[in-house]
Amino acid sequence: MNPLAIQVAQTFREQSGLEPALYFSPGRINLIGEHVDYNDGFVMPAAIDKGIYYAIALNGSDTIRFYSIDFDEFFSVEISAVGKAGAWKDYVLGVVKEFELLGVELKGFDCVFAGDIPRGSGLSSSAAVEGGLAFALNDLLGVGLDRLQLALLCQRAEHHYPGVQCGIMDQFANMMGQKDRVILLDCQGMHHVYFPLQLEGYSIVLLNSKVHHSLMAGEYNLRRSQCAEGLAVMSQTGDVNSFRDLVPWQQVFDYKNQMGEKAFMRCLYVVQEIDRAERASQLLQQQDIRAFGELMFETHRGLSELYEVSCRELDFLVSLARAKKEVIGARLMGGGFGGCTINIVKNEMVETFIHDSTIAYEDAFGIAPEAYRVQTDDGTRKL
Repeated sequence: MNPLAIQVAQTFREQSGLEPALYFSPGRINLIGEHVDYNDGFVMPAAIDKGIYYAIALNGSDTIRFYSIDFDEFFSVEISAVGKAGAWKDYVLGVVKEFELLGVELKGFDCVFAGDIPRGSGLSSSAAVEGGLAFALNDLLGVGLDRLQLALLCQRAEHHYPGVQCGIMDQFANMMGQKDRVILLDCQGMHHVYFPLQLEGYSIVLLNSKVHHSLMAGEYNLRRSQCAEGLAVMSQTGDVNSFRDLVPWQQVFDYKNQMGEKAFMRCLYVVQEIDRAERASQLLQQQDIRAFGELMFETHRGLSELYEVSCRELDFLVSLARAKKEVIGARLMGGGFGGCTINIVKNEMVETFIHDSTIAYEDAFGIAPEAYRVQTDDGTRKL
């Protein structure tokens, strides 16, 4: 068993004297389709072998007790008094509240959790925190929700408590991931297909910039409102009810003079990225990894110049990758303003790539990045 899972279980036993059930809730990568899950687009995520480990047991009381090993913080609350409490607590309390809103008869429980997903890295630690607790409560209380229902519950929890108006991608990948496969998810109707991830001769390498310029609810929600503003303009003056109605995507230029500059830039990025994601899925199925990688570089340019969610550090890392023959694709991943780049690197050159990128980045910014080789994994599950 993973050493972190053993630590979580042992810490739980020492604190509560109870025997816990253990669960693993994965983070996710997204190969392409960034910031379009809340714009009716296509995304291509996969669960990964890094995530959050939970130890949890019913305690026979009316009290819920949490301990976050990563933050070294305790928190307890009576079931009748569950409400917003700020910081990491809102990610777990939001899940509890959503079960309550479904009419579930809650019971007191003790819970200890810890993860090996770096916070702010763009690997969706928030969805992993939500998903692990939701899966555990569904199991322990015998609620009977399926995985899609749990993903939607976690999305509602993030909307209502932390206040991040996220799309469904992170929670969907967390619950629905399958080892050695990626998911092509149509976020308009929740239709999805799995297909093998065959990166023959290449590895997925993440470079963590170790910076996180304020994103969270404010900037994320601003981008979402700007997209909605642009879509509202197009729906008033044409037969456009969704970004998916703009086929070919170049039709967005017909509305450029009718919306503000920022709204147009956001809408242009969205329709281009939806188109890229559709082409990317075809390329992966054709095993044309090099052409797929070029689309990743295009996505980064759009995220940086049109959606404006990149930063100097991320642009620098992608520029480094672009200049190396062993890297066939790279881009920022996640919400942006910091976090990780995702890179597809020749197997035999991974260590050289990490070494050279680390030295160059540290020389430029005085920060040592962290590098991770990740593999796909199954979704949230009981251990």
